[in-house]
Amino acid sequence: MGATFPQLLLHHAATRPAAAALREKDLGIWQTLTWAELAALVGALAHGFAGAGLSRGQHLVVVGENRPRLYAAMLAAQALGAIPVPLYQDAVAEEFVFPLQLAEVGHAVVEDQEQLDKLLEIRPQVPALQHLWVDDPRGLRHYQEPGLEMLDALVARGAADHAHHPEWLSGQVAQTRPDAVAALFFTSGTTGKPKGVVHTHASLLDRAQVGKAFDGLTEHEEVLAYLPPAWIGQNIFSFAQWLACGYVVNCPESPSTVSIDLKEVGPTYYFAPPRVFEGLLTSVSIRMEDASAAKRWLYARCMAWAREIGPRRMAGESLGWVDRLRYQVGDWLIYGPLRNALGLSRVRVAYTAGEAIGPDLFTFFRSIGVNLKQLYGSTETAVFVCLQPDHEVRADTVGVPIAGVELKVAEGGEIWVRSAGLLQGYYKNPEATAEVLTQEGWYRTGDAGFLDAHGHLKIIDRAKDVGRLATGAMFAPKYIENKLKFFPQIKEAVAFGDGRDQVCVLLNIDFEAVGNWAERRGLPYAGYVDLAGKPEVLALMRDCVEQVNADLATDERLAGCQVARCLVLHKELDADDGELTRTRKVRRGYIAEKYAVLVDALYGGKSEQHIETQVRFEDGRVGSVAATLKILDTATYPVVKGAA
Repeated sequence: MGATFPQLLLHHAATRPAAAALREKDLGIWQTLTWAELAALVGALAHGFAGAGLSRGQHLVVVGENRPRLYAAMLAAQALGAIPVPLYQDAVAEEFVFPLQLAEVGHAVVEDQEQLDKLLEIRPQVPALQHLWVDDPRGLRHYQEPGLEMLDALVARGAADHAHHPEWLSGQVAQTRPDAVAALFFTSGTTGKPKGVVHTHASLLDRAQVGKAFDGLTEHEEVLAYLPPAWIGQNIFSFAQWLACGYVVNCPESPSTVSIDLKEVGPTYYFAPPRVFEGLLTSVSIRMEDASAAKRWLYARCMAWAREIGPRRMAGESLGWVDRLRYQVGDWLIYGPLRNALGLSRVRVAYTAGEAIGPDLFTFFRSIGVNLKQLYGSTETAVFVCLQPDHEVRADTVGVPIAGVELKVAEGGEIWVRSAGLLQGYYKNPEATAEVLTQEGWYRTGDAGFLDAHGHLKIIDRAKDVGRLATGAMFAPKYIENKLKFFPQIKEAVAFGDGRDQVCVLLNIDFEAVGNWAERRGLPYAGYVDLAGKPEVLALMRDCVEQVNADLATDERLAGCQVARCLVLHKELDADDGELTRTRKVRRGYIAEKYAVLVDALYGGKSEQHIETQVRFEDGRVGSVAATLKILDTATYPVVKGAA
């Protein structure tokens, strides 16, 4: 592009100084920061950082929720030629040690006392960490740590210096070339320690601009930034594309107010991983179960019309007057109010990514008129590899390769990618870099898939996860898990079966959904463990699994991997316990090892199994939870010949 992020900031500040750049909800009121005000804040921070010794090529760690001054801190670091390193704000202190040591971090900006305490806890292990700045000073009055300073003080000092040297910042910005390193992102660490992915201004902005052109994005878009800034998915939508397009990014007041803030903002461009859409559907299901019989009947009737007509309407097909009338009636009565209640009434383009989304979940949102599309990419590809064009959206593909992308299916079905958005490499890890980047510039994605007759990419699963049962039937665990998670009562599922004679599954109940279901039936329960083990809940789980089996029986390729046995775990899978990544992806290998006694019981024909599991509480304490889990046998069905 011939530009860097700070150059784009200065461009917006010069050409659109009074336009809104960022909004943040504070004490219930939305506060707006214009492009001119943002440029002044970035200038003050850059002067302050330089005075504290942050220089070109060094790393600045940023930890916190989406906050305007944290975004400004990243831009200020880039203006100096330094490299921002966003880390997950919900990580425990020990998880910060590896990235801080690897990047030899000497400077950090954190949101509040919680994040500061984490860094202070591990500071003895990271001797290079000398300077700590905190955005929110609440609770820090008596802190006397060396190198600790409030961000307000840094901004005031930097603003004074900026006033005396107004041309210094533009000179620093001009020295940074587009091929310079812009950011260091750490992978989710699904299979081991996270790797630091090095991206340049050019690689991130190339993909941001291509995505902008693909969907016709303008400066008039409204975006809600509510996902972890350390995840490149959030970063590309609320940072790279924000600066490429110049639209407004809105920061919620807190994670607990996101659903309210979503309705108030009414975003036009929306991005969420499948788990967010699963949560939205669960909330809808719970509310409908509490509705009157007449409302439930009306909802069921209108949703039947939506499933029949909605996908054809979204595909741009010409509808007969009867179908148009039925859908319009459904839109007046159900779909429109439902989109409004979810905060999606103004969405023009919505994307989901991060992992595969269940086809039933995907179809639900498109049926009610949300232009939900899938994209394919990763941290290493700066997200945008494949996108779904409007009117060419199908649940079983992730779109077509977009401008500047080359795709090929290598031996074994692995997808290889080549584009201007590829990582420069893994930081201080040439061995891992050589494993994923070929000498010809191809990136090995690790995903198994193929291009269909229409040029759309179909992803089967992670190449290492796709296997075969002992019977020879194909085993795609993620596909089975997504079908199970479509049920609002199932929050998480982990399927096993590669090399074995049958498929078995570990399940997590959705505590809110199942709790609501139990209360309406007068079932008392004392907590998660008690509810998950109730015979009525186990029967509900068995019914959900058997419905999935009946659906799998209609697919000749996957009919052989119906679930034969399952059990409901006594605790929720948790990132703090190492069972999920910080992006909430299942760490399948770790779970198989941790719950080996349960997996052995499933395949050993047992009817129950006792287990005691160590858990980490939110305050850092470690405890244990024990239970005797019932193992359920589930009905399987013969394949339906000539079906899907």
